[in-house]
Amino acid sequence: MRDSWLHTLQGIVTIKVRGGSPSALVNEAGAAGVRLWSIRYTEDGEMECELTVSDFFRLRPHLKRTSCRVHVTNRRGLPFWLRKLERRKFFAAGLFVFLAGLYLLSCMIWNVEVKGNVALTEEQVLQAAEEEGIRMYQWSFRMLDVDVLSRRLAQRLPEAAWVGVDKQGTKITIEVVENRNATPPSLYTPRHLVAAEDAVVTRIIAEAGRPVVRKDVRVKKGDILISGTIGAEPNTRTVVAKGEVRGIVWHNYNVEVPLVNRSKVYTGASESRWRLLLGNRSLKISGFGKPEFEQYEVVEQRQQLSWRGLKLPVGRIKETVRESAVLQRELTPEEAKTTGLLQAKADLWTKLGPNIVIRAENLLHEKTENGKVYMKVLFEVEQSITTEMPLVQMQGE
Repeated sequence: MRDSWLHTLQGIVTIKVRGGSPSALVNEAGAAGVRLWSIRYTEDGEMECELTVSDFFRLRPHLKRTSCRVHVTNRRGLPFWLRKLERRKFFAAGLFVFLAGLYLLSCMIWNVEVKGNVALTEEQVLQAAEEEGIRMYQWSFRMLDVDVLSRRLAQRLPEAAWVGVDKQGTKITIEVVENRNATPPSLYTPRHLVAAEDAVVTRIIAEAGRPVVRKDVRVKKGDILISGTIGAEPNTRTVVAKGEVRGIVWHNYNVEVPLVNRSKVYTGASESRWRLLLGNRSLKISGFGKPEFEQYEVVEQRQQLSWRGLKLPVGRIKETVRESAVLQRELTPEEAKTTGLLQAKADLWTKLGPNIVIRAENLLHEKTENGKVYMKVLFEVEQSITTEMPLVQMQGE
């Protein structure tokens, strides 16, 4: 039977029974309500078991009747810990001061974060929050309820449609939802939309401005696609050109793929190490020395103590050391070719975004030498080809 917290509070002793009849002692003790657990026999044939301190004193009359003698081999639990603490008064005082300081630090606000603000500056939100008592190094028990603080901050910030205050441990998060009908500042000046690449136009949609090109027309980098100048001379005016222009762009890729593919795998063997976490520092308490694995990776997992929803700056860090190995696999030239094309396409999507469409791939050159496959590939990609060019107006126009 595993020790319960109640047994730990009462105190637990481990005894070794010598002489007499140990089995008769167990039967008599059980009949009298004395609980013995973890009963086992040593190599010398002596019986060992565990019981609480109170049951230990109740065991004496049964020892006489069964002619058994006992020897205490271990003591643990709260009574013995307190007894040791009495002999170490300075340690006890230091422990009390540490726990008291830890509790006081956990009752303070250490971080105030603002989210969701666009038109409102962070300084404006923090200023309003400070007027309501939300600031760093503030005692959390001196603050009002978060629902009350949310309403008061919403009153102090008329530009916000809603303000939420969330308290997690020693951190306050203020989330702001601004009014949608607020007039946004003018961020754009009159401009053209021009070609960012040499391409053949496949689609043009002009939301504002005058389209200059048509579908299936070849354009060069810098050519105007949607003009920001509208109207006929002399009654012209400039606008912010908006729209979407897509076209076919050609991308050359030089790809090389080794015929031996090396990948890292985990063998399944691992070992755990523990560190004591105190604030931003940690102290190793187990797993000293270098890991026994030649190749390994360390995965860290933090576990912090909490009390009534407050995260305390005390906890532990579990480091799992996983053994790894390099797995080699030989590829055929055809497999290497497929792998290289997939890598090149993945690079295109990474650079140009997920909205591109690869229309065709043309293999211009291919050779295999020195354990590698070398390829030159031309991709035809349909993508957005627009970029902005500001319109500079001369004075007097």
